[in-house]
Amino acid sequence: MSGWDTFNFIALRATRLAYINLLWIFFTLVGLVFFGFFPATVAMYTLTRKWTRGEDNFKIFLTFWQTFRSEFLKVNGHGIIFILAGYFLYVDFVFLKLHNEKLQILFPVIYLFMFIGIITLVFFFPVYVHYKLNFFQYFKQSFLIAITSPAEIILIGLTGGAIYLVAYMLPGIIPLFPGSLFAYASMMICNRSFDRIKLQQEIDALED
Repeated sequence: MSGWDTFNFIALRATRLAYINLLWIFFTLVGLVFFGFFPATVAMYTLTRKWTRGEDNFKIFLTFWQTFRSEFLKVNGHGIIFILAGYFLYVDFVFLKLHNEKLQILFPVIYLFMFIGIITLVFFFPVYVHYKLNFFQYFKQSFLIAITSPAEIILIGLTGGAIYLVAYMLPGIIPLFPGSLFAYASMMICNRSFDRIKLQQEIDALED
């Protein structure tokens, strides 16, 4: 690929990522945020997965809208569970803060559950758009893949931190890139875990 072709590719991909980020914000608002965030995020990850898997011949808006509509009820069920879990962890954290001297020994437990919840949520969206599982298996597989992918967790954390710093220094890009860029990068990173799992499954099948 020549330098000009590389420039065109990057410019086109950046334009599309900005478009997807705007769609993500718009459809999140359409769902009144609470009901819009999870289906809009799944739609965004569906598009970024296609790109990371070499698919380019699809209509962005149509694919986004069809995914948002078809997954709306199902993924909001997952979303409610994540939100409730986060709420109870927050309540427990506040309770421990108010009784710091008596129950401070429990803080590491709360932090551990918070960490588990965060990495499970981060891997949830890539897992959701990559695999076809039953309702509760998405939580299980997201957690299992996360804890067996420490390098990927670190890479995703560094990527998220870098995007946050850039957005903090250049707040004008917030409507255009942070969400879609993080989705694209984290999808690429998670593909490493998915490919490793697939390879291991193929090896196990040959050994059997």
